[in-house]
Amino acid sequence: MIVMRGWSFPIGKFLGVDVRIHTFLVLLLAVAVSYGSAVGSTGGRGFALWLILLLALAVREIARAIAAAWFGLELRALLLLPTGALMTFATPEATERADSPAVQKRLALVGPVANIAFGLLLGAVVLTITPQINLLERPWIALPHLLRSSVWINLLLGVINLLPASPLDGGRLFRSEFSKSGGILKGTRASAGLGQLIAIGLIIGGLAISNMWLIMIGGFVLIGSHMESQGLLLQNDTEAVRMRDVMLTEFSMLSASDTLEDALQRSVHTLQDVFPVVRGANLVGAVSRQGIVEALQADGNGYVQGVMTRSFQTAQPDDSLVKTLRRIMSGQVAQMVPILEGNRIVGIITPQNLNHALGLLNQRRRLRQPAE
Repeated sequence: MIVMRGWSFPIGKFLGVDVRIHTFLVLLLAVAVSYGSAVGSTGGRGFALWLILLLALAVREIARAIAAAWFGLELRALLLLPTGALMTFATPEATERADSPAVQKRLALVGPVANIAFGLLLGAVVLTITPQINLLERPWIALPHLLRSSVWINLLLGVINLLPASPLDGGRLFRSEFSKSGGILKGTRASAGLGQLIAIGLIIGGLAISNMWLIMIGGFVLIGSHMESQGLLLQNDTEAVRMRDVMLTEFSMLSASDTLEDALQRSVHTLQDVFPVVRGANLVGAVSRQGIVEALQADGNGYVQGVMTRSFQTAQPDDSLVKTLRRIMSGQVAQMVPILEGNRIVGIITPQNLNHALGLLNQRRRLRQPAE
């Protein structure tokens, strides 16, 4: 998910949900416009075809968002991909609930059913208004026939998402069912392997019939399956990792009564970017080196308590690393997670430290793979 998000950019916030569009989808727009010019049509028709795909994705994701709300899952963000969207939920509890087999199965079925139902409804409307259009005529998706294309894009998007290939809905269903008997790790590997075989089949089929869309879908499924496999395997590997295994145990603290100039001087002698702020023995906030510098530049010297962040959550040494990562990604922790034993700070986790730890864990998993 982190990698997939890195290849995207925001397009707006709708009903409190941040929506991002992936580079793959933008690349598809460029291909559609270029294809329109190359076949003697217009780039405008290529753009219109891309908008029809965007409409189909909107139908799918609106249905899934309604289903998520029905299950009490508050959405935080959507990442739009050519075959659907990846959902991010507002709380770790909502994420765990969404990952449960019963909820996951229903959410996975909602998208394809919505697209197929909308495609059939659209087909009925087209036949009623313009009966001279033959919806079964090949090619189903073509620039000169946008009405027919709009019907088939919805139908094919629904059918394609039923394929048992990650990261499609069918792949999630397959992984969930396989994991019941073989465990999450074997389920993830089986889903990824089957997804890659299906993707190769789509690419070969597209080459055989000279269908650019099948080739692109196969390519996306191949890349997406590999990314999701890596992300889920890493998550599975870190489920057993606790905060005490990755926390920084040698760190500096600042006092709320320290001046900003003194705090900056102390920060020069450490690579630490974020500092716990204490008043006596009590943890009262956190402040970053950048925050100290900006405050000095804007208002001159002052006290740390005037610029520190007071809203933060703590963790225990035996808390799961994955749950802490979800807290940071959900925006509930701004800069740092203090690790407490009772009232005593025994360690800290910062985003930089956590990313470094995850990279090392991923390397360890790869080194252990031949022995598994």
